[in-house]
Formats: sequence, structure tokens, C-alpha cells
Amino acid sequence: MTRKQRVTASERAAKRARKRTRTRRKAVSLAGLAEGPKKLGVPLETMRITDFYKPLKKPVTLRLDADVIAWFKKDGRRYQTRINVALRKLMEREMKQVG
Repeated sequence: MTRKQRVTASERAAKRARKRTRTRRKAVSLAGLAEGPKKLGVPLETMRITDFYKPLKKPVTLRLDADVIAWFKKDGRRYQTRINVALRKLMEREMKQVG
């Protein structure tokens, strides 16, 4: 591979990377804002705090059994989110029992 071929190949790779990282902004119309807030359609009594509040994420190193990780990964991407949801349900259940 010549120097020119290497340069053009790396330029093409850089161009593909830039395309992947671009995000499109949604257009906001003033008419949509003037309508006011839309009704949720869900009673507030059935909603949980996580429906309104997004807690801060903190990176941690956690050692889990391989079979546990495999079980969460079998459904595909976002397995860490599913682990977090499972732990949150356990936490909320224990908080109810104590309180």
C-alpha cells in the first residue's frame, strides 16, 4: 500500500467517523410551544419518582458472577440499564418493608 493509498484510506475512515457522530437537531416551532403542556394520560398516583427525576450515574467497578452477566446480556444491548433497574426494584421493595 502506497503512502497516498494510506492517506486516502485514513481520510475515508475519518469521514465515516464524523458521519456517525453527527446528530440532527429537531426543529422547534413556536406554535407547538404555545399549545401548552400536554396531558400525560397516566394518573400521578401510579407514577414513580424515576418517571420525573433522572438520578446521577456514578461509574463503579463491580464483580458479578459470569452467569449473572450472561443472563442480562442475552437480551442484547443496555444490559447495564437492566441490572440497574433490577437493583432499583430490590432497593424500593426493601425500603417499603423497613418504612
